[in-house]
Amino acid sequence: MSGQPDQRTGLARLARAFGSTWRGLAAAWRDEAAFRQECGLAVVVVPLGLWLGADGIERLLLTGPMLLVLIVELLNSAVEATVDRIGSERHPLSGKAKELGSAAVFAAFVLLGTCWLLVLLDRC
Repeated sequence: MSGQPDQRTGLARLARAFGSTWRGLAAAWRDEAAFRQECGLAVVVVPLGLWLGADGIERLLLTGPMLLVLIVELLNSAVEATVDRIGSERHPLSGKAKELGSAAVFAAFVLLGTCWLLVLLDRC
């Protein structure tokens, strides 16, 4: 990178952004076992949620949190990569940053479980 802001607009900017997105997803798939596992879970949860949801709101409540888990995992991986880039020595703030990212992924899973539980319990 030259340090200059990207002057592209329109389709050129969109194409560059899509390229960055694709490289990020590919890196997460290649380097992050947790992301691969969560994608495997999403392959089950999303179609099941779309099938079990009685209406659009239920389908959103059953599938949306799974997508949020993937989003939070990507952000957690970005935090971890940044911390690792800064230095390999142990530092309390580095550990804290990684633990907070992990806690965020856990919270997204709690949301996923809670939504499934509430939607399915409402049927009983």
